Amino acid sequence: MTGTGSPLRVALVGYGLAGSVFHAPLIAATDDLVLDTVVTSSPERQEQARAEFPDARFVPSPDDLWARADELDLVVIASPNKTHVPIARAALEAGLAVVVDKPIAGTAAEARELAALAAERGLVLSVFQNRRWDNDFLTLRKLIADGELGDVQRFESRFERWRPQLKGGWRESGDPLEIGGLLYDLGSHLVDQALTLFGPAVRVYAEADVRRPGAQTDDDTFIAITHANGVRSHLYASATTAQLGPRFRVLGSTGGYVKYGLDPQEDALRAGRRPGAGEAWGVEPESMWGRVGAGESPLTGGGVPVKTVPGDYPAYYAAVAAAVRDKTAPPVTAEEAAAALDVLEAARRSAREGITVTVEVSA
Repeated sequence: MTGTGSPLRVALVGYGLAGSVFHAPLIAATDDLVLDTVVTSSPERQEQARAEFPDARFVPSPDDLWARADELDLVVIASPNKTHVPIARAALEAGLAVVVDKPIAGTAAEARELAALAAERGLVLSVFQNRRWDNDFLTLRKLIADGELGDVQRFESRFERWRPQLKGGWRESGDPLEIGGLLYDLGSHLVDQALTLFGPAVRVYAEADVRRPGAQTDDDTFIAITHANGVRSHLYASATTAQLGPRFRVLGSTGGYVKYGLDPQEDALRAGRRPGAGEAWGVEPESMWGRVGAGESPLTGGGVPVKTVPGDYPAYYAAVAAAVRDKTAPPVTAEEAAAALDVLEAARRSAREGITVTVEVSA
């Protein structure tokens, strides 16, 4: 473990979309973390990473990390989904704290095995569920906590896109070993947010369709969750939505909240902007604020605008650093990720068999 006066040393495995757009910039923006090593076998990606992080070291394989595990504190896994479990297991066995991009695994059982290994070794294991720090989600949590909606009865949440042409790559592969498709990609965010807000699921119904010509895995998916507290979540993930719906429509006993548009942090990171670079971070214009009201559509003037809480992806890694330092619970646990995978597995079965699936609530 690095001394208290030095930042924790991080190895980042993978420098594709997740590694280059999300993890590397957020790690670099965290005072108590330093990007020590980037793992990628691609010369082009090494060159890309070196341009922004000239002090980082580069190795072609995760196996190159374990021999010098004593020089590292944290391994961040942003490689393809099918590699998450074996790399996380190897990192934990090497005595290193671990962050895994979602989904942590293909099954809840694998997630719980990793959680047990981390607990046995006394190591932090966290899952990168950055959408808990989206501006709209933070705003909704505050509205619910403040009682602005009364008792929430239905939660509608959408990650919808219009991408009629396939992009290719492992995320659109039909090979089950790749853990591709929207159910496990965007669905991981949608389900995690629903469980975080409203607690355990007891029943799941889902529809998963393959709409685009040549597509091999689901690209238009719907999940309905009945939570133990009676709230119903209706979750939509689609690449084939020609007219996008609201990001959130949340209906309570005294009012509702409707919010359009996506949190601006991903676009800012893609454009090369960085947290802490002197500009306001995660802030959106008033024209994008959601509205709270009852009895009329927000599109015809119903309700009142509610200022959106700024998004805060940097808070995730600050909390991870604190957890590694203090040996406390991380901001997102592997057990929470396993509960979300219980729902995703139930959804996959529901869509395949055309049934509603009961989910066992852990004690």
